[in-house]
Amino acid sequence: MAAKTLDQHIEITPGIAGGKPRIAGHRITVHNIVVWHERLGWSADEIAAEYDLSLADVYAALAYYFDHRETIDRELDESEAFVEALRQQTPSLLRQKLQERQADGAED
Repeated sequence: MAAKTLDQHIEITPGIAGGKPRIAGHRITVHNIVVWHERLGWSADEIAAEYDLSLADVYAALAYYFDHRETIDRELDESEAFVEALRQQTPSLLRQKLQERQADGAED
């Protein structure tokens, strides 16, 4: 098997994973790797084992992230802000039902 170079681990394909950089041959994006590693504290070994990736794939994704950190961090923050805005606009039906049950229980 021929050895892969760093640039062969990450690919960007319009129409796949929203055109975001991803592990070659997978739908796992660099953004996914960043969240798991940087924000959830998973090790590269844990990510590789959990998603059947090579360590080289995980480290290539992290290298890509550190080369494009400002852009990727901004995109992640924008995604989180979008989700929070949706939460504010669309109240949780489950939360409403739980609050109603608590209120009914308090009246008894």
